Amino acid sequence: MKIAIAGSGALGCGFGYMMKKGGHDVTLMDYWEDHIQAVQKNGLTVDVNGETGNVQLPMDKPENIEDTFDTVFIFTKSMGLRAMLEAIEHTLSNDTKIVCLLNGLGHAQTLAEYVLEENVIMGTTVWTAGIDEPGITHLMGQGPVEIQEADPSGKEATLEIVEMMQDVGLNGVYSDNVHFTTWRKACVNGTMNALCALLDANIQELFESSQSQSLITKIITEFSRAAEVENVELDIDEMVTYVTEISESVGAHYPSMHQDITNHRPTEIDFLNGKVAEMSEEYGFDAENCALITELIHAKEDVLGIK
Repeated sequence: MKIAIAGSGALGCGFGYMMKKGGHDVTLMDYWEDHIQAVQKNGLTVDVNGETGNVQLPMDKPENIEDTFDTVFIFTKSMGLRAMLEAIEHTLSNDTKIVCLLNGLGHAQTLAEYVLEENVIMGTTVWTAGIDEPGITHLMGQGPVEIQEADPSGKEATLEIVEMMQDVGLNGVYSDNVHFTTWRKACVNGTMNALCALLDANIQELFESSQSQSLITKIITEFSRAAEVENVELDIDEMVTYVTEISESVGAHYPSMHQDITNHRPTEIDFLNGKVAEMSEEYGFDAENCALITELIHAKEDVLGIK
């Protein structure tokens, strides 16, 4: 399979590494010049659950890529999705499948503006990753990568991508309800990511706090109210248990929003807690905790001069 990774940060590099190791033709696309140059010069080095390896593969800015691809996995930040779709348009054929594994909510609507519905595959992953330095990243996890086609005509291609991910060790799973898994993943990010960024804590430290269960329950309660607007039922107790189990599997990891704040990059808060707060105003339910968290994250960005 000829694959491109659009947005080759920590998670994108981890997935690209696994696919390349599995024998596929993989190209990385990103805009971080130091990272691109390091990979071009030394290859991509990735530690996967404690085992380190290196692969040689092409990496460049999207506008410098001339190939077209069978499948493009998108790993941009939420706010970068639209710009990336515009930048990679020339690398897509009429049959190129777009696999969207972004954090956050509302991405299907953006994809619909640029990609035919039969080529869109939505999904979620609970794998975690980080960048150690340009060209060197780490990937942690064993959980599933759940995907589902946006249009029934794309099911066969989706199943082929699931099989590919299973073969390379990424635990691909076909989802019968990716809308539910998207909201469930949003609960993970809306709790762990936001709270770790605000508290300057890793996930283990957050869950060792005596206040963690109360905070997480309040946030998930508000996410459940927003999900109900879209006819998705989230059992609050089940979601709290799910998030807690994820925390136990990743331990002392700093999630992506904490990494963004630490590295003075804008966060995805508007597509997580901010989206819930926005929906609460539109549909008339209470989401005061998500609204406050969103304001606090933006205040922290302002204090740090993050634009």
